[in-house]
Amino acid sequence: MVKIDLFPNAEKQIDKTRLPLPAITINQLIIMMSRLIINSFKEFEQCIGKELGVSDYLTITQEHINKFAEATLDYQWIHLDVERAKVESPYKTTIAHGYLNLSVLPYLWGQIVEVNNVKMTVNYGIENLRFNQPVLVNSNVRLRASLNSLIDLRGITKAKINVSLEILDNKKTALDGTIVFIYHFM
Repeated sequence: MVKIDLFPNAEKQIDKTRLPLPAITINQLIIMMSRLIINSFKEFEQCIGKELGVSDYLTITQEHINKFAEATLDYQWIHLDVERAKVESPYKTTIAHGYLNLSVLPYLWGQIVEVNNVKMTVNYGIENLRFNQPVLVNSNVRLRASLNSLIDLRGITKAKINVSLEILDNKKTALDGTIVFIYHFM
């Protein structure tokens, strides 16, 4: 992984009591530059019916799967037993938990959209979620999102986002659904 320091002389130019600026990866810089910035309800409203963007790919590793199993107490062999999966699984390898795939949505969503001027964001719900096919270990997935609807509930914004978790080199998505966020704009 290549890291770059955006401000190599920053320590010489700022007060020594401040923390040094962190180095970031090139991928992080690209994501920051390509992310859709929303600053108000009116800006968000202009996106209704439009694709908001596509995240970078994330590789789902066996380590991710193992940690998710530990956190959720879901130790089914199809996720964890690599040797048994090679022999008994129709996929010939381990697969990610469906809810692990769902759990990466907030991380990938953050690569697509940055919503500013909010006091609070709440995960409100998921509608019409379908797990379409398993994600095999070491698969690369990304999120594609579009704004389905936006409602102003007396200062509180309810956003319905259509999402698809795509698998690299696969026509069929891992999951599709509508996630619902509540944004408390300032």
